[in-house]
Amino acid sequence: MKGFLFDMDGTMVDNMMIHHRAWQRKLSELGMEMTIEEVKEKIHGVNNEILERLFGDRFTQADRQRISKEKEAAYREIFLPQLKLIDGLQAFLDQSKSANIPMAIGTAAPEENAQFLVDNLGLAPYFQGIFHAGSVSKGKPDPEIFDKAAASIGLEAKDCLVFEDSVTGAEAAFRAGAKAIIVTTTHDEEEFAHFPNILKFVDNYHGMMPEEFLSF
Repeated sequence: MKGFLFDMDGTMVDNMMIHHRAWQRKLSELGMEMTIEEVKEKIHGVNNEILERLFGDRFTQADRQRISKEKEAAYREIFLPQLKLIDGLQAFLDQSKSANIPMAIGTAAPEENAQFLVDNLGLAPYFQGIFHAGSVSKGKPDPEIFDKAAASIGLEAKDCLVFEDSVTGAEAAFRAGAKAIIVTTTHDEEEFAHFPNILKFVDNYHGMMPEEFLSF
């Protein structure tokens, strides 16, 4: 491994339940009731794709953009007072930067949310590339975002280690030819049983050293 690629939601910050609740409320407003378990199972990827998948052609493109922006604005307002990195990640990023390991972000989040976290958590100095939903034409599980993130640090995805929390993200990493570390903030280990590219499951970054992954 020569570089690290990080997903953001659920991987760098434990915010997926906030997203799930925000989606649950927004979908209810649109007349679609889901349990939180159904939201966890069905709501993943880029917002426009989610809305089209759930509602077909009920909404115009302009409607989908408006609904998406409303949901994301509510998410940021809710999350700001409790915003923090997952335990141990700050030290891991500091160590990786000191070891000159190039890093990039590849998230399915919209640009506003990615910038919200980067700005409020002071992440810019650590990452040479930050890629979001607006950076790609196809969302995860397509590998496009990890291919672009790897290219931004001068590498191919197969030479990078991906940090992810979602099943679709693990598939994107697999399709990009990359090994992965799964942070179990959102999904159980059993849900990833069919992926041969996963090296390790963790619930936080405490005790992790960047050097331990460079020999894989």
